[in-house]
Amino acid sequence: MSQDASAAASNERMRQLLMNAAIICIGILAIVALMAWINVTLPQAIVQTLDGLSKGAAYALIALGLTLIFGTLGVVNFAHGALFMIGAFCAVAFQKLLAVSTIAIDETQTDFLGNPLKVETPYVISWFGENVGNGIINWSVPIAIVLVIPVMLFVGWVMERGLIKHFYKRPHADQILVTFGLAIVLGEVVRYFFGANPIQTPAPEHLRTSWDLGVGFGFQANEVIYPKWRLIYFFFSAAVICGVFAFLQFTTFGMVVRAGMADRETVGMLGINIDKRFTIMFGIAAAVAGMAGVMYAPILSPYYTLGMDFLVLSFVVVVVGGMGSLPGAVLSGFLLGILQSYAAMTQVKDIIPGIDQVIIYLVAIIILLTRPRGLMGRKGVMED
Repeated sequence: MSQDASAAASNERMRQLLMNAAIICIGILAIVALMAWINVTLPQAIVQTLDGLSKGAAYALIALGLTLIFGTLGVVNFAHGALFMIGAFCAVAFQKLLAVSTIAIDETQTDFLGNPLKVETPYVISWFGENVGNGIINWSVPIAIVLVIPVMLFVGWVMERGLIKHFYKRPHADQILVTFGLAIVLGEVVRYFFGANPIQTPAPEHLRTSWDLGVGFGFQANEVIYPKWRLIYFFFSAAVICGVFAFLQFTTFGMVVRAGMADRETVGMLGINIDKRFTIMFGIAAAVAGMAGVMYAPILSPYYTLGMDFLVLSFVVVVVGGMGSLPGAVLSGFLLGILQSYAAMTQVKDIIPGIDQVIIYLVAIIILLTRPRGLMGRKGVMED
């Protein structure tokens, strides 16, 4: 019986894999047919694909954290978008901290009345010298990554120990309500300290320009131009995603976590404190969201409702990929990012106005009608 069950499970996985591949191929063919119909050139297609990958990278990182929390703790965390927002404002706070200055009287300079000029010099320049100090200020966003990791680990630990743990055995509706309320509170706290308007958080000066990617591939100059920082964000996201999967796959800690996700009670009976490991995973998921927010700050100026805006899209990504499926979250994040990018093209919006605002939700409806568990969802997840 066990061999029959194993064979049946293997056949079911193969059937699901083939169906997922068929859905993805149909989607790609539909995009190619649409691009040919509206006469999109290859350089335009390359730029739109790159733009979709950078958008999808943000969706995938947030969805990855959401899925880690749901897969380990079984909690539907509607405050996860707020963690992305907090990460972005960590970059803002770090830049403001570096701008704190000391005021000195410069007798060699005068104002229009002939009075000695007051000169403001950031403390970081006073401490480290002009070259090093200006370099730290210029590279404040990448440097903020180092600072945001311990901050977000602590924030995640406080959230999980202080609030989330009391809702493990409560219905998902209760979890959604309490975490949604927490997200609103966090957003209002940020608005109190930073205001309601978006705050520009520039990337390093040398990375604010664009690369001419087409020349190296035989295109004309200026045909494939893409911002440097968006490309860096994509590669950074890919590195973080690979790091998380490698951590879960190849470390003893990760193997125990994966075993706990599959059968929590059995792992606990072996004398392993799985709850402690799951708390650490909550902190790691928070750190992933925080790093995603820091690196996204130069792309989209942080504002206090940023987390809510990304949360809704990321939950759609998680549902399309399959609740509890880490590969599904990443795959659907990139796929939906690319679809949204192509839908935002002028040629497409001229045919179907506003399609870029609803394309993700339309795809979600189609996927869930054909695959109720999502592309890579597991049987029994959220089906009780």
